Amino acid sequence: MKTSRVIPILNMKKALFVVLGFIFLGIGIAGTVLPLLPGGPFYLLASYCFAKSSERFDSWFKSTIFYKKYVLAFLLKKGLTLKEKIRINVIADAFIIFSLFKVDILWVRISIVAVALYKYYYFIWKIKTIKPGEEPSEIS
Repeated sequence: MKTSRVIPILNMKKALFVVLGFIFLGIGIAGTVLPLLPGGPFYLLASYCFAKSSERFDSWFKSTIFYKKYVLAFLLKKGLTLKEKIRINVIADAFIIFSLFKVDILWVRISIVAVALYKYYYFIWKIKTIKPGEEPSEIS
């Protein structure tokens, strides 16, 4: 009786990952077209969701131009150019500042500032800054 309940839950989980994958893919495409929204992080999220959903969707997404141009380029380069880092951070900062003005709860504001500080730490010290035109290295 337990196994019959496990299968629908697994199917629901896979379906949720497919839906999230398409949502993140849509936002990523919008980010490619709109200069204010970074598409790359959403393509990475879509890639993760499709990989968790099924081999078929994972294979399909890996064959798209969006995966090859944005996700694979990031994975091969293992970093971002300074221009890409600045663009992503400026856009994220705009949303963070907007959120700070809209939220009146002190602990939420403190949490938002903590996330913003962590974002800077991560982008400055954890993501390698590469020069434009630097040849991508092979994935280890």
